[in-house]
Amino acid sequence: MPYVESKIVIDAPARRVYELAKDQERFPEFMPDVETVKVLERNETGAISRWKTLVEEAPIEWTEEDRFDDAALRIDYKLLEGDLDKFEGAWTFEHRDGVTHVVLGVDYDFGVPTLAELIGPTLERKVRENSEMMLAALKRQAEGERFPR
Repeated sequence: MPYVESKIVIDAPARRVYELAKDQERFPEFMPDVETVKVLERNETGAISRWKTLVEEAPIEWTEEDRFDDAALRIDYKLLEGDLDKFEGAWTFEHRDGVTHVVLGVDYDFGVPTLAELIGPTLERKVRENSEMMLAALKRQAEGERFPR
């Protein structure tokens, strides 16, 4: 299965960046390609949410389960249903050298082998671009919010 990993350094405390990433319903406010995120269920250790994003102006929708590891500052996510066959991975947040290092890993499968053979590199580029867009938006938001709400 294709796997994409994107990284960014954010000048904000790791706990703050992690908490911002957990607040998924706010993503459409500062992430341009995220149209909606609706949290269907939430508890201390996770959430189930319904997402609608745009990739090249085409809507992609899915429901995912997120597991929050507050001690490790890690969010694991996994597709429950939607437009993809597989979509899972993790966000990690590590405070090092006075900044936060964020890694977003995405393991995905669009479920159409012939399509993957024909446009696999394009799909990988779009997944990478989307991941980098999300990280850049998280950086702008975290660095712009110097004080907790």
